[in-house]
Amino acid sequence: MTEGNFVDYVKIYVSSGKGGKGSTHLHREKFIEKGGPDGGDGGRGGHVYLVGNKGLWTLFHLKFARHIKAGHGGDGGSARSTGADGEDKYIEVPLGTVVRDKETNEILFEITEDGEKKILVKGGKGGLGNWHFRSSTNQTPRYSQPGMPAEEMDVILELKVLADVGLVGFPNAGKSTLLSVLTSAKPKIADYPFTTLKPNLGIVAYRDFQSFVIADIPGIIEGAAEGKGLGHYFLRHIERNSTLLFLVPADAADIKKEYDILLDELRRYNPEMLDKDRLVVISKSDMLDDELKAEMKAQLDKEFKGIPYLFISSVAQQGLTELKDKLWQMLNQ
Repeated sequence: MTEGNFVDYVKIYVSSGKGGKGSTHLHREKFIEKGGPDGGDGGRGGHVYLVGNKGLWTLFHLKFARHIKAGHGGDGGSARSTGADGEDKYIEVPLGTVVRDKETNEILFEITEDGEKKILVKGGKGGLGNWHFRSSTNQTPRYSQPGMPAEEMDVILELKVLADVGLVGFPNAGKSTLLSVLTSAKPKIADYPFTTLKPNLGIVAYRDFQSFVIADIPGIIEGAAEGKGLGHYFLRHIERNSTLLFLVPADAADIKKEYDILLDELRRYNPEMLDKDRLVVISKSDMLDDELKAEMKAQLDKEFKGIPYLFISSVAQQGLTELKDKLWQMLNQ
């Protein structure tokens, strides 16, 4: 799927169906005088449902479906026949979709499981026919109920990628390369910043046929929380990750400073991000000799107190088994 096909934010107008009106029919048949009321009820209007589909990973199919309307309920008929129910509409969305009311920005609900079905707007109830209003003192009621009106709403659908581990780092830190060697994902890799323009997901195969999901989020730069760069737009995708993997290249001028900037951007976006488990990974460490690596370890031990860190090289395939073991341990502790 091309980068332009990744859509994680859409606004749509949804409308349920209105209920059908009840009938005021009076029974007419040869040899039966004063047949009395036999008007049926109106059918209910159609609902609009949201349904989780694990086969989807983007909201692209809704990008041009700006108006979604369910069918109206049919009117009641004679012989107490009920009108047909309006056609329900089902909107399939990827797992991790958050639904907001556009007017109030209130979160209505989230879809997180395959097959999960929730009503977005309810169809109007059908009106009662005159059959229901007969009595000993009112034997031929010539009135019935109208159907209830439809519900309508402007909603925002916002996708937050479901992954166990989120890769956080500056552009060109090596996130896409790491994803490509840990998983079978094929992210775009190039030697310029912002190669990644959309989140990439990959499944990491672990021992005994176990696995976990890792997400490569487009690079974050200083000021991302205020809207600079691409990273701010995708920060919502990190909110669902239980573990954050901070990737800092070994040739960075100051590894601790880069980590602090990344952490501060996450805090400014959502302070709850700081409650997640963190692992710092120094990438491109194949360019370090043993002496330099020992010096860096001594420095990092002082700076990263209590925060685990690892040296890896995606290209040279160094430290990847230890990385998988550490991530699995953190995810299952």
